[in-house]
Amino acid sequence: MENRPEYIEQNFDFIVAKGQNPERIDVYLTHSVQNATRTKVKRSIDEGRVLINGKIAKANTKVAPNDIIQCKILKPPPMELIPQNIPLDIVFEDDHLIVVNKPAGMVVHPGYGNRYGTIVNAILYYLGKREPIPIVVNEEDTESESDEEEIDEATIFGSEEIRPGIVHRIDKNTSGLLVISKNTQVHIALSQQFHDHTISREYWGIVWGKLPESSGTIEGLIDRSPQNRKKYAVAKRSGKTAKTDYEVLEEFEFASLVKFKLHTGRTHQIRVHTAYLKHPILGDDLYGGNIILYGGQSNYMRSKAQKCLQIAQRQMLHAKTLGFIHPVTNQEIYLDSELPQDFKDLLEFLRKGMEE
Repeated sequence: MENRPEYIEQNFDFIVAKGQNPERIDVYLTHSVQNATRTKVKRSIDEGRVLINGKIAKANTKVAPNDIIQCKILKPPPMELIPQNIPLDIVFEDDHLIVVNKPAGMVVHPGYGNRYGTIVNAILYYLGKREPIPIVVNEEDTESESDEEEIDEATIFGSEEIRPGIVHRIDKNTSGLLVISKNTQVHIALSQQFHDHTISREYWGIVWGKLPESSGTIEGLIDRSPQNRKKYAVAKRSGKTAKTDYEVLEEFEFASLVKFKLHTGRTHQIRVHTAYLKHPILGDDLYGGNIILYGGQSNYMRSKAQKCLQIAQRQMLHAKTLGFIHPVTNQEIYLDSELPQDFKDLLEFLRKGMEE
C-alpha cells in the first residue's frame, strides 16, 4: 500500500460574467473555486488542466467577459485512518497504556500525504480495529498555500478519532520510545505530565565535532524559521521557551556521542539546539548534518567522515529512556531501550576507524 492515495478529479465550468474586469486566470479561479488555494490552482494551470475557450491557459492569461472556462482540480480523498497489521516493538504494556520502540523512518501519525504505515495505523490494528475510521476536518485547514498535500499536524494530532492514543511525537527519522494511551482518562493524565514537564526523557545522539564543554544547558526561544517553513530555529524575540541539558558521553576524532535531557518538548528541539551550537546531529539533512562539517583536514579523515555519512542514512538521534508516573497505579515507570543497529554500526566505525 502506497503512502499517498489516488487523487480525486473535480471539474469546474464557468462562463465569465459580462461585467467582469480583465483579471488573471489564476486569480479568477482562486476566487471562484471553493476552498481553492493559489498553489492548487497554479498546479492545475501548469499541468494543462485549465482551458479558456478550449485552449490551454497560462497563469497570466486574462479572462474576458463571456469566456468559457473549464478547470480540473485534483484533491486528495477524504481523510480516514486505516488499521494495518504492522509489527510493533512493544517494550511495556498493561490495560491502560503501551510503550513502543519506534524505528527510524516510521511516522507517528498520518497526514494527507502520508496516510499509511504510521504508528497510529499499527496501533489501531493491534487494539482490534479493522474498519477504516473517518477523520472529520475542515478542508480549509488541510491545505496551505505552500504545500497543499500537508495537513496541519494539530488537526490530525488533536482529532477525537485517534484519541485515546498518541500522547507525544517523535520525528520520522528519529527512533526511540513512545507512550500511547488506551483510554481517554489515561491520555489526559499523560498529556498533563508532558505539559507540566514532569516526564523524564533522555535522547542519545551523535553530533559533528567536539562540544566546547563536556556538559551544559541550551535554553532560549524556538520558533519556525522564516527562511524555511519546515525548519525551526533559535529566536530572539518570538517563539516558545525550550531547554535542553547535554552531557558528552564519548568523543571521537570529529564527532561526539552526547546524551540529551529534555525539559521541554518543542518540535525538533534537540536538532535545533545542536545546529545552533554548530554541532548538528550527524546525518540530519534538514539542519546541516548531512555534509562533512569536521574532519576534513586530511584525505584519510575526509574518507572516514564520508563513510560516516554513508552509514548514517538519517539523523543519528534516539529517544533512549522514558520515565513517567503511571496515571492509574501511581507507580514510577522508567524504561530504557537498546540503540538501533545503524546507530551501533556508526559508533563501532567511529571507535575502530577504517580498515587499512
